[in-house]
Amino acid sequence: MSTPLRLGIAGLGTVGTGVVKIVRRHKELLSARTGREIVISAISARTRDKDRGVSLSGYEWEDDPVALARRDDVDVFVELMGGSDGPAKAATEAAIEAGKDVVTANKAMLALHGQALAEAAEAKNLLIRFEAAVAGGIPVVKTLTEGLTGNEMTRVMGVMNGTCNYILTRMENAGLSYEEVFEEASQLGYLEADPTLDVGGIDAGHKLALLAAIAFGTRVSFDAMELEGIERITIADIRQAADMGYRIKLLGVAQKTGRGLEQRMSPCLVPTGSPLGQLENAANMAVLEGDAVGQIVLRGAGAGEGPTASAVMADILDIARGIRVPTFGRPAAQLEKPVAARSAMPAPYYLRMELEDKPGALAKVAAILGTAGLSINRMRQYGHTQTTAPVLIVTHKAQREAVDTALEALEKTDVVAGRPVALRIEDV
Repeated sequence: MSTPLRLGIAGLGTVGTGVVKIVRRHKELLSARTGREIVISAISARTRDKDRGVSLSGYEWEDDPVALARRDDVDVFVELMGGSDGPAKAATEAAIEAGKDVVTANKAMLALHGQALAEAAEAKNLLIRFEAAVAGGIPVVKTLTEGLTGNEMTRVMGVMNGTCNYILTRMENAGLSYEEVFEEASQLGYLEADPTLDVGGIDAGHKLALLAAIAFGTRVSFDAMELEGIERITIADIRQAADMGYRIKLLGVAQKTGRGLEQRMSPCLVPTGSPLGQLENAANMAVLEGDAVGQIVLRGAGAGEGPTASAVMADILDIARGIRVPTFGRPAAQLEKPVAARSAMPAPYYLRMELEDKPGALAKVAAILGTAGLSINRMRQYGHTQTTAPVLIVTHKAQREAVDTALEALEKTDVVAGRPVALRIEDV
């Protein structure tokens, strides 16, 4: 058997502890599968004496993750601290400078700095692997970089934030408001320290940006992504969608069109009977479409100790086996700088607004939609209050620009109270 592969693990939260457990529990299995012993040389975390449910006494300790990244007895630096900048980025850069391969679960760091880090690593023939950064235990990165390399990818989409999917399905199944389920999710520990990373679509957008770079051979361009969270979704929206045969999901879609690279993360209506429509609770799903393979659907746990640690170990074992693939599937220096594009494909839209109880209000709305080029497929008025009446409109297929024009005009009229809600009805 060849020399051991020596790990330095920075970050001993849920995922880092899970990796330690797998290395200890499956020592012989990992060696049998790779032909190399996998060992942990040293570790680092913010708190040294915390009880993590696994013995760490056999490993060297470093208070500074940068020092850990530079140790001579570390071959692979495993970055599990999180954060787009700060210690995570500094330690990753130090590891590359010291000639170490890197395995990370840090989608924020890669979404913002992935191009520079990949170029630095590949200039020294080093790897950055990040299966755990996207969709937890689902092997979507490996599927794109290896399994589907014979395809020209046409579309990548999916539900990539388990917290948002939990909130939406819980609202539907329990008949609870967004505010009630948000508080429940917070009490259960499902939300990030900054909840907007989850419910605002930012966390899922980071993941989609990484998948888009792999799928379409472009530089990671998170700044160009259209982001909309689930904060304005009501139980009424969910019930009305169900009446029409749809469910609401925070859906990410990336595709390359004649206009450029389209990337959007937003609430959409999807058919109830589709794989995405059947996705429940905190599960994730990635849908990959290629010219040769057609559509591939991957479903699984998007977070948690076991699934995410499993993904980290998959990257470590590939390095142990000698599998060396560029960070984003092709050399980083060859990745194109994408041209950002809005959605080029027309789609029907669900519109919900509160109309003031005034004569001619509906006629004004219809006129605004017609002027913007939107044709009404169906319309429903329900649940009057003393001063307003909620109105639901489903359009025929339309371009997003036309919808935005109509929304801007509706907000300026004196018959619409507050901001209307517009959700794309996605063809999946």
